[in-house]
Amino acid sequence: MTEESPADRRSPVGEPVVRSDPAVTGDRAAEAVGFDPDDPDSVAEAAETVARFAAGDVGDDDHVLMLRGAAACAALVRGVGSYKSAAERAGDDVSVAFIRKWARVHDLPQAIRRQVASGQIAPSTAKHVARLGGTDRYLLAWAAIDGDLTVREVRAIASAVNDGSDVATAVAEAGVELGHVGLTLPRDTYVELRRRASNQTTAPGDIVADALADYFASTPE
Repeated sequence: MTEESPADRRSPVGEPVVRSDPAVTGDRAAEAVGFDPDDPDSVAEAAETVARFAAGDVGDDDHVLMLRGAAACAALVRGVGSYKSAAERAGDDVSVAFIRKWARVHDLPQAIRRQVASGQIAPSTAKHVARLGGTDRYLLAWAAIDGDLTVREVRAIASAVNDGSDVATAVAEAGVELGHVGLTLPRDTYVELRRRASNQTTAPGDIVADALADYFASTPE
């Protein structure tokens, strides 16, 4: 992972960068709500949102509202200074553990949160991805998509990594090979890729990897 593509988010907490993007959430982008931890009124709104979120008013199938709840948790923590104070502010039925795990979801890199908002990664899966740090979060998130992993499998992998296992080993034990992704290419490109790989006695993936390395080096994100 390069300095220009860190595994930690840099956008302001509570800002609906993903939720307000029509390319990700479609017409629901207009529903995006931001929370400002430096604004007392916004912190109060975040506390109310967290209370409703914790009460189960949002189902796991509503990815956009789940991300709003996660944003509210993160903003509330910043606004009041600690997980404990955030739980107390949100109400008696809200636990510190609830606040912590959803605030971590909001702190996931934007690339992963975009997949949550689009429905490729379930919010319940994202909670376990968020238990990891650095590049491991990306590796587990992409493995969850490419390997069609269940929430239980992702939870087990996150636990194994936190217990000291290598993420590649933990993912392999779930039957997924890191770095394996299916691609659909234009027919002419597919034929040329296969032809060159055969003539060079190399794997098609090696040619693609070299081409992508050049592309990433020359094209700023």
